[in-house]
Parts: sequence; C-alpha cells; structure tokens
Amino acid sequence: MCRHIAYLGPDEPLGRLLVDPPHGLFRQSWAPRRQRHGTVNADGFGVGWYAEGDPVPGRYRRSGPIWGDLSFADLARVVRSGALLGAVRDATAPGADGEAAAAPFAAGPWLFSHNGAVTGWPRSLAPLAHGLPPDELLSMEARNDSALVWALALNRLRGGDEEAQALADTVLEVAAAAPGSRLNLLLTNGETIAATAWGDTLWYLAEPGRRTVVASEPYDDDPHWRQVPDRTLLAASRTDVLLTPLKDPREAYGPGTPSAPGAPGRPEEPPS
Repeated sequence: MCRHIAYLGPDEPLGRLLVDPPHGLFRQSWAPRRQRHGTVNADGFGVGWYAEGDPVPGRYRRSGPIWGDLSFADLARVVRSGALLGAVRDATAPGADGEAAAAPFAAGPWLFSHNGAVTGWPRSLAPLAHGLPPDELLSMEARNDSALVWALALNRLRGGDEEAQALADTVLEVAAAAPGSRLNLLLTNGETIAATAWGDTLWYLAEPGRRTVVASEPYDDDPHWRQVPDRTLLAASRTDVLLTPLKDPREAYGPGTPSAPGAPGRPEEPPS
C-alpha cells in the first residue's frame, strides 16, 4: 500500500518532482512499477513542503485520487520548495477519516509518512497505545494504523530522540508487537531525511552537495538510483547518506521484546 517520496535540494516546482517525471508519484497513484502490495493508490494523497525562513511546513491533502484534483495541478505548477514530502495512499481498511488519514502527518517541523500496514490492527498495538500520554492519543489526526505509528515516533521525537533513532526504535517496537507488519517509514524536518525499509521497496538518488531523493521507487530511469536493502534504516542530508541494518527484534533480542535500540550507522558511498 502507498507510495511516498522526500526531497532535499535546490528549489523546484512541486510538479517537477511529483508530476513531471515519467514514473513520478502522480503516475504511481495508478501504475506503480515496484509496489508489492496493492495496485492503485487512490484513497487520498498529500504533499508537505517548506518555505524559506519558516521551519514549519505547509500541507495540502485530499481524500480522493491525485489525478482528479485540478487545484493540486495548479499548486504543483507554481509552488517551489527545496524540501518536501509527498505520498499517495492505498488504504489498509475502510475508514471515515477522509483527508486526515492521508500523509504527510505533521507536527512542529516534521513531516511523516508510512508505507505499509500493521498486522492485527488495532488490537496488536493496543499495549503500545496505552504507553502514550492521553493528550497525544486524543490529538491523533486519524484512527488508522499509520496515525498511531506516527504518534509513537512523535512521542520519541518530543522526548529528544534524533529523527533516525526515533524511526528505528518505533519500527522495532511495532514489529515486536505486530510481527509481519510492513513498516516503511519516511520522516523529514526540511534539513534531513530519515527512512526505514521494512517489508516494501525503498530507493534513493544522491548528488552530494546538491540533492537527495528518497522514494518508494525511482521516478525515472536514472542509473544512479540505489535500492535500500530490506530491514535497513536510512539517514540522509543534502551531502550524505548513511545506511544502518535493522534486525527483527525477535532475532536480535529474543521473543517478546517490547522495544530495542537501533544499531550505529555506516556511511553509504554515493554513486560517482
């Protein structure tokens, strides 16, 4: 389910990154090339972007398919940004949350998306939800699995965790509570990108010092796209990409482990 993309680089019209590429997010809404689960991402879409001088991103989200929104076509043509996160949604289960269920979710400087599904939802994550402060549960934007995964990651961010560490620990915690879940998470603060490959595809395109793109799948046939191995944490800026192996918590820490820290990262050599 779902496709998403994050970008850091020179200011570009949103459409140049999301609509114009031959296999961009716009086309991935009905014809993804590498999606393993689901075929059509028409249950909502969204994009969040950063304006110069403002650390809090703006968002545009809708409950319908991206191809049916003429207002988005105009917005994508004229709005420019050097950092964005976009997503198209294939819902795991029916719901009444509308555009509130569409990524990106947001809080403070952060934009977040989840590509995947939590097995046994909602019962499987009830113990983890009980550990969240009541005000954070009550302020969740939607009542789906992605919104709760975001609440778990956001609780760590607000507690002082770095972005990559917050994602790593959230994935391991959720995977321990709901084995078999697909947990490709994507997070940006406008200056860095953190992401996990856990059960679905993740790729990145890096031009050190100029731009970094992290996406569910390549939006064109540029030979410099690199696939992120499954069970991996990615941490990136405009200049560096680091990959960290993530182990299934049952393998690394034994059955029943509620959560576990991520491993230290290793730098990934950018393509020449």
